[in-house]
Amino acid sequence: MRDSHLDRRAIAVILLMPYGFVSNGRCLCLQKDQMTELWTLTASELAPMVAARQISVKEAVSSVLQRIEAVNPALNAIVQRMDDQALVAAEAADIALARGDTPGPLTGVAVTIKVNVDQAGYATTNGLRTQATLDAEFDSPVVVNLRKAGAIVVGRTNTPAFSLRWFTRNSLHGGTTNPRDRTLTPGGSSGGAGAAVASGMGAVGHGTDIAGSIRYPAYACGVHGLRPSLGRVAAFNATAGDRLIGGQLMAVSGPLARSVADLRLALAAMAARDMRDPWWQPMPLRGAEVSRKVAYAEAPDGMSVAQPVRDALRAAAAKLRDAGYQVEEVQPPPLREAMEMQLRLWMAEFRQDAGAALRAENDPDANFVYSQLMRHCSEIDLHGLMSTLRARARLTRLWRTFLAEWPLVLCPVSGELPFINHLDVASSASFDAVLEAQLPMIATPFMGLPGLTVATGYAGSSPVGVQLVADQFREDLLFDAGEILSPEPVALAMV
Repeated sequence: MRDSHLDRRAIAVILLMPYGFVSNGRCLCLQKDQMTELWTLTASELAPMVAARQISVKEAVSSVLQRIEAVNPALNAIVQRMDDQALVAAEAADIALARGDTPGPLTGVAVTIKVNVDQAGYATTNGLRTQATLDAEFDSPVVVNLRKAGAIVVGRTNTPAFSLRWFTRNSLHGGTTNPRDRTLTPGGSSGGAGAAVASGMGAVGHGTDIAGSIRYPAYACGVHGLRPSLGRVAAFNATAGDRLIGGQLMAVSGPLARSVADLRLALAAMAARDMRDPWWQPMPLRGAEVSRKVAYAEAPDGMSVAQPVRDALRAAAAKLRDAGYQVEEVQPPPLREAMEMQLRLWMAEFRQDAGAALRAENDPDANFVYSQLMRHCSEIDLHGLMSTLRARARLTRLWRTFLAEWPLVLCPVSGELPFINHLDVASSASFDAVLEAQLPMIATPFMGLPGLTVATGYAGSSPVGVQLVADQFREDLLFDAGEILSPEPVALAMV
């Protein structure tokens, strides 16, 4: 599976015709016989064309649906298709535009939704046979907000059972293939979203992240992914009710996309008000000016980091320096302790809220991963829970104080290149190796911090990227630096 390295300017030449549209300084020209190429465009390129009535929403969505038909059978990224509903929504959007309604910022943009959030009329399966008929009556806040912005939902994407792994396979929907390299994991738990975005089955993919579940699929599939701050994007599943404290404090929804500009657009849409989430905050998307300082943490807490990952980090540091950032090697506050506390809290919740469901589902992968996590997280009593929450206050204070001086941290997404698929269930030793490599992703959610995976290229045939971390509600700093590291959309995977 080779990537398309076609430059965006080359697309303009290929699609040359009697009219054109300028987006980000590039002329994107289309004619009727080239409409099938619309799936190659990013949200930032497509939405202005729709708003200008250069193309119709139905044409844009039909192009993506054709792409899904062509490549999804090989990838199994989208496990609940909704072609008819997407076309009905597209036609309604075109009628609204024709009567002069103001288009939303994502009008005409095809998006996917992960199967672990509620979408009216569809089962919130979370990769479980036991939830195959758990149909949602109402849209979750993130779905509501994407629709309000004009996005067209074209399908629902795969996740591992219980969204419990950095790999994507379950007994209900099956496994998802990485479109960059079928021998590698597509990541997890938003592996379906990562594979869909990388292969052109929607410009934006919705994902969720409690321990890297957006950032790691983005890394493994060679795209960008944002874990927003706690309280930035409202979340609530009526099918499940309120989560316990671990999920409330650490789980968030966010976007995956092929350009950082698309992440900006998607976050602005996703972050709209919805008071069903009591943690949601009406914070501005652009914060105050801060010093352009970056703490460079190539191997935080002494973790092992593979040489290709180190090379990617050093190249990213050099780009930021060239752009005027002050980049210095500085050890941030503890990550390993935060990881241990995060896993302790997460597993305490899982024991109470999902233990019976785990036994009822009896998914082999989930059973093995759960048993391995239990080796690392002994059961805690009330005193243990209280001390964990107290540690969260201390670690959050340390991190936010540090980020006041060093507004950005540049660190690994993972200590290793994307893993061979299903390495985590090969043996206990393999699981431990995977867990150790994921330290920088597991730790930061414990403090509610945002993180951005930026795809920076390849090490051989394997995608590689870097992670940027900022203070709460400073996703704008992540985007500013991310656009320097990846100023052009990443290439599509040609399946």
